[in-house]
Amino acid sequence: MKKRVILVVVGFIFSILSFQRLSAQCSICTKTAQQLGRKPAQGLNAGIIYLASAPFFIAGYVFYRWRKSAHSD
Repeated sequence: MKKRVILVVVGFIFSILSFQRLSAQCSICTKTAQQLGRKPAQGLNAGIIYLASAPFFIAGYVFYRWRKSAHSD
């Protein structure tokens, strides 16, 4: 079980590092970021990805707890 947790944490770290190159902007955010310049646009991208990742981690935790309780019976 601890191996799985370590594997998930390492996968999370690598996925965060790869998110740096992703573009997660809607059309309105893209227009705003183009007006701001390169550095602020990268910060805006990072913020969007950070905010979007939170619900996935919460759902993953809920699924983990549900799966753990279902197998303990």
